[in-house]
Amino acid sequence: CSSHTHHWPHAKHSFYMRRATGGPLLFIQAADPQLGLMKAWRVGDCDGGGDEWAVNRLQPRPRFMVLCGDLVHAMPGSPFREEQERALKTALKGTDSSIPLVFTVQQYCDQWGDDYFSFWVGGVLCLVLNSQLFFDASACPQLKEAQETWLEEQLSRATASSAKPKHVLVFQHIPLYLKTPNEDDNYFNLQGAVRQQLMDRFKRAGVKAVFSGHYHRNAGGCHDGLDMVVSSAIGCQLGEDAHGLRVVAVTERGIVHRYFSLEQLRTKGMDEDLKKLLEG
Repeated sequence: CSSHTHHWPHAKHSFYMRRATGGPLLFIQAADPQLGLMKAWRVGDCDGGGDEWAVNRLQPRPRFMVLCGDLVHAMPGSPFREEQERALKTALKGTDSSIPLVFTVQQYCDQWGDDYFSFWVGGVLCLVLNSQLFFDASACPQLKEAQETWLEEQLSRATASSAKPKHVLVFQHIPLYLKTPNEDDNYFNLQGAVRQQLMDRFKRAGVKAVFSGHYHRNAGGCHDGLDMVVSSAIGCQLGEDAHGLRVVAVTERGIVHRYFSLEQLRTKGMDEDLKKLLEG
């Protein structure tokens, strides 16, 4: 990917996407390419790769594409890890160089970049978090504390700044919840106490939406003005959804998002109502 103009930010700094900042903006959220998982589960179609680059043909051009983990399936040090990383990097070279790639990374810092950072685009503040530190940081409490300190600074600035963002968006791998904020704890969500604390902090800071993956199915909900968006996978599906991506339109009034199968994006593109919304 080194030949592309992708951004690899430092965790303690914000960066700004180039291009004009006025008007509605479009971006793509995707989750769980997780190369190797299809074979592990013995399901899915590994021969259909490449359709995700239908994003290259979208008009207007997406301002960025964010991948909300998991990037590969093999754990560090295990067989096939390096092979899966090389395969994913090769696949990502198919992204148009004018569309920056952003990753919410977990356990991939050496290969992919920092695991938490912020960036601005079109007056929108985007916070990328390492949700594994919310799920279980027993082996790395210092890392959890560092992210907590940084996050509190970012949320405080979002409300106290004289130049307040139009919207604040959060990207992470593990969802706060799957369907309702008071649901039971499980592998696919954050623990109830942590979940409620984060929701309260996000709401106070004016966060409009939290985008995630991990579930390999579409899910989520909207409660008290905070939209929890759980997107199914580019790769292995664990439910009835098709391999796909989420198209997100951001306007002055709010955020509109819709999940599209890769085949639908390739053959039909975006729905006409989304195109009109982006015309401003």
